Amino acid sequence: MRYEEWEAGVPTTITGDPLWRLKVYRLALFLSDLAWSDSTRLLKDRRAVRNADQLFRAATGIAPQISEGYSRSSGKDQARFFEYALGSAREARDWYYSARRVHGEQVFAHRTMLLSEIIRMTIVIIPTRRAAPRISKASRE
Repeated sequence: MRYEEWEAGVPTTITGDPLWRLKVYRLALFLSDLAWSDSTRLLKDRRAVRNADQLFRAATGIAPQISEGYSRSSGKDQARFFEYALGSAREARDWYYSARRVHGEQVFAHRTMLLSEIIRMTIVIIPTRRAAPRISKASRE
């Protein structure tokens, strides 16, 4: 599935949220959908069954952490959840590496490229959030 095709099918209940403006969030949601089919494929190879659950949990945990961080009122709290997202992205990258023989080079290269982009973005966001003053919910809306 291509990102552009996927994005066109995302419901307006999600795209209408201000959180949708964060590219890292959009990429993390896209990865979550990809991880569903990737994990299903791993379940079909008995040697990779243990990887399937770990990969799915790590990859699908990124977007919720970003969402939770976005919802926090202090920069320090926001940074903490973006750090969790960063950890999940790095973990997912490791699980994709472990599963590369099942998925093949093309899938592995695409997923690690996507995860590298998510990792780069969160690494940039974290220090800016730590330095941010407390933000009221009313000013974010």
